Amino acid sequence: MEPLASKIRPTSLDEFVGQKHLVGISKPLRNAILGKHLFSFILWGPPGVGKTTLARMYANSLRASFHDLSAVSAGKSDIRAVIDAPSDGRPKVLFLDEIHRFNKAQQDFLLPFVERGELTLVGATTENPSFEVIGALLSRCRVFVLEELSKEDMFEIIDRTGYKLAQNAKEWLAEMANGDARQAITVIENAVQLYGKTTLQALKDALASKHLRYDKKGEEHYNTISAFIKSIRASQPDAALYYLARMVDAGEDPKFIARRMVIFASEDIGVAAPTALVVANEIFRAVETIGYPECGINLAHGTVYLCTCKKNRSAYDAYMAALEDAKKYGNLPIPMAVRNAPTKLMKKLGYGSGYEKYTDTSYLPDTLKNKKYYRPIEDV
Repeated sequence: MEPLASKIRPTSLDEFVGQKHLVGISKPLRNAILGKHLFSFILWGPPGVGKTTLARMYANSLRASFHDLSAVSAGKSDIRAVIDAPSDGRPKVLFLDEIHRFNKAQQDFLLPFVERGELTLVGATTENPSFEVIGALLSRCRVFVLEELSKEDMFEIIDRTGYKLAQNAKEWLAEMANGDARQAITVIENAVQLYGKTTLQALKDALASKHLRYDKKGEEHYNTISAFIKSIRASQPDAALYYLARMVDAGEDPKFIARRMVIFASEDIGVAAPTALVVANEIFRAVETIGYPECGINLAHGTVYLCTCKKNRSAYDAYMAALEDAKKYGNLPIPMAVRNAPTKLMKKLGYGSGYEKYTDTSYLPDTLKNKKYYRPIEDV
């Protein structure tokens, strides 16, 4: 039976909900779709915000031969099958979902077909493509960043399912789904199938049902990694190991877990134990080299280590405060003393004048002279 999410999938831009910065009037993806522009691109954004739908609309606008693969299960032979498939002279659009799950060798194999125009690639990813897509392939693709759907967007999508929900049920569902339309639609579908109704309680029961398994694209994916990181922050190795085990058992991408550990090492441990970043990076490297199932042991090792480290967020807090001023004030004039002076003319104009290696005189721009971003705090 066709899933509800597929039944109500928009087929035109006028039906599409959200992503106005991309598909609104005169916006880039709208122009590409309506103008039938042939080029490869990557859609980067959270789950359930329309990546697959936009890829299909794009291919339809080109009257292209559309091929849909998931990088989780596809390999080189699947790419070769797409290349060899007849197209009747039409362009071939390959939609590669979760492109970040393709390893370097698989991406290298794909690259020449994209370069020669034998394939127009539309990749979809929830992960930063700068980290997950090889440079040569990334340079041949535009990257469009999709945003989480707003509550108003979610209400509109819920209404389109054709099921009438009370306002409290609709509010709860929109909040629970956290901007993921597919998650909301799936909960409605399960409530109808399991209980024959869409009351608030039926929706809650459907969400808790064992019929809804861990979804690596859905809400449980983000809830579990959140619980994992917060347990490490609280120095609770038992809780952290439990949430790690849940993710590993569900087949979560180990690099996704390890990357969060690298971030945590600087954000939450910071100067309290600078070697934490070294250990976290080595865990990431081990995960890349070894893979499942053994790399679960490496992740467990890193988890316990990060849990037991002292915590100190002073460097992170200082950076965020400085970033806020950088955005607020723009490019303030840099003091002459710390400007680069590679030429005689620049030295004559005062660049580098008065510079001292060790001084208490602030080298911040004049507007921020008295600012103190870094405030050492006691390790916890």
